[in-house]
Amino acid sequence: MKTVFKNGRIIDPKNNMDKISDILVENGKIIRIAENIEESDAETIDATNKIVAPGLIDMHTHFREPGQEAKEDFLSGSKAAVAGGFTRIATMPNTNPAVDTAALVRSLKERADEVAKAHIEIIGAVTKGQKGEELAELLDMTEAGAIAFSDDGHYIDNAKILLNALDYLSITDKIIISHAEITELVEGGAMNEGKVSAKLGLAGRPSVAEDIAVMRDIMLAEYANARIHIAHISSKNAVNIVREAKARGVKVTAEVTPQHLTMTEDTVDFTDSSTKINPPLRTAEDRDALLAGLKDGAIDMIVTDHSPHAPEEKDREYIYAPSGFPGLETSLGVLLTDLYHTNKMDIKDIIERMTAAPAKIFNIDAGELSVGSVADITLIDPNFEWVVDEKKFYTRGSHSPFVGRKLTGKAALTMVEGKVVMKDGKVL
Repeated sequence: MKTVFKNGRIIDPKNNMDKISDILVENGKIIRIAENIEESDAETIDATNKIVAPGLIDMHTHFREPGQEAKEDFLSGSKAAVAGGFTRIATMPNTNPAVDTAALVRSLKERADEVAKAHIEIIGAVTKGQKGEELAELLDMTEAGAIAFSDDGHYIDNAKILLNALDYLSITDKIIISHAEITELVEGGAMNEGKVSAKLGLAGRPSVAEDIAVMRDIMLAEYANARIHIAHISSKNAVNIVREAKARGVKVTAEVTPQHLTMTEDTVDFTDSSTKINPPLRTAEDRDALLAGLKDGAIDMIVTDHSPHAPEEKDREYIYAPSGFPGLETSLGVLLTDLYHTNKMDIKDIIERMTAAPAKIFNIDAGELSVGSVADITLIDPNFEWVVDEKKFYTRGSHSPFVGRKLTGKAALTMVEGKVVMKDGKVL
């Protein structure tokens, strides 16, 4: 099976490519990149006025397998992924049970291979049951194929436990992803602590809880000469801490979500739990610092933190509703609308933070459009106007603060290993 992308603007940040050209795909691989490719037996995809990019990568999602399939599973989650232009995602281990054994990693990888529309990477838990008390089977899970390790959803309060984990993993070059919020400072909090929380009468989660946690985890990683990755960074001070640590050579990287880049605490409505996330939406000053950090390299990559919940769980009072919302199908559109079309960020840089950067950080053979590489490709229409409609979501989650928003920019087609799996919004 041959496919030719014709006359598209090819943006491949890893190879510093930005040009109008054609791409020939055959047997799941990119065979040729050149102008005026003519193959009579190939399917032609007209990419005129569109961007041909490496398949988008999201290293922070919650697909809820095992044990929470009513919220999401590998099939529904991967459909949402390809609908949003993502060809590879990684799932967090805060499931039921937590992904803390090699056997579970292997079984989940097999399950993904059987049903998923996109590539699924498995992140293992750092501690058994994510309880922060005893290390999980880190090296065994590494051998079983775990891409990284995290107790996401929980902060590892015990510094000795985290240091031991960093020591173990320093020999494997695997990353620990830190959900950095000091537990006792955020317990019971529903949104950012500040003037807005006081006005709404909601208990807050102070940004200093994140700042202290980021500083501690970076210092432990520096001591162990190991790799640490800060999940969903959200505060101005935390960005500065990461920036300073990088300057002195610490092996630290960081990620940010579209929601933290584009929204603030002012959007919180205590009658609508869709904006309840951890860490919470913060101030405009924090939001602006995140964008500056993403542009200057303090923050390395963009993730969705796709966190769907069953409707009956989110249809509760703000303080009782679980945190998180589905983001795979809206993230690209939000970023293009609020950053690219407002001239706050170049589209090449947005694509780099969603392809080449995560591939490099997590040592994945992906995120590029090179001859011989796997044909994971996202075709982007940067000027396509659409309205977010939760009834058209492929994810099982429906509560999103972006529902009803008019966005400009969307994935028009998603190809995984040379096979078109989404076209014009429909998963095939």
